[in-house]
Amino acid sequence: MKRGLFITFEGIDGCGKSTQVAKANERLSAAGMECLVTREPGGTLIADKIRELVLTPGQEEMSSSCELLLYLASRAQHIHAKIGPALAAGKIILCDRFADATIAYQGFGRGVSLHILAELNGFATDGLAPDLTFIFDISVERAMQRLRALNKKADRLESEGEEFFKRIREGYLALAASNPSRIVLLQGEKSIEVLAEAVFQKINGRLAGR
Repeated sequence: MKRGLFITFEGIDGCGKSTQVAKANERLSAAGMECLVTREPGGTLIADKIRELVLTPGQEEMSSSCELLLYLASRAQHIHAKIGPALAAGKIILCDRFADATIAYQGFGRGVSLHILAELNGFATDGLAPDLTFIFDISVERAMQRLRALNKKADRLESEGEEFFKRIREGYLALAASNPSRIVLLQGEKSIEVLAEAVFQKINGRLAGR
């Protein structure tokens, strides 16, 4: 059986990536392709419990090191229990965030050594990397406007200030520049349908080239 395709969706909070995950699943499923939609942190019972712990407001005493290790623990379990088996079964995996988020948020955002992150991410993922990644770039100001419009209580990371998210955006742009064969950088302020079409065409191209 042919190995599946691992696709990740990235960007700062409010960039629209989760909407694009849903759109990609809708279009690929309509075309007869079997997809698995998942997210990080989370995706399994254990990983979802870690998600609740790391994102729930009121955990301000959590250190950057603790935060990082919790994300990595969630990722390791996610791969073991869900992503790995789905790839082996030949499915297309659409994942809302993965290892690039750790580089952007904990590396550029929190200031954790990128060298250490590379080592720890490699251990947590057992070397697994996405086949294709979409980063939706949007200004921090626009992202904050979108989050406020949702009128929901911000999680622990969404409550961080604008400077934090500006550093994260810089991290994502740096990742896109250094990984052009894997990462597709898209302007997140374009319409939902325009972005969905661009994502679908890129995925189709990758599938056709296999």
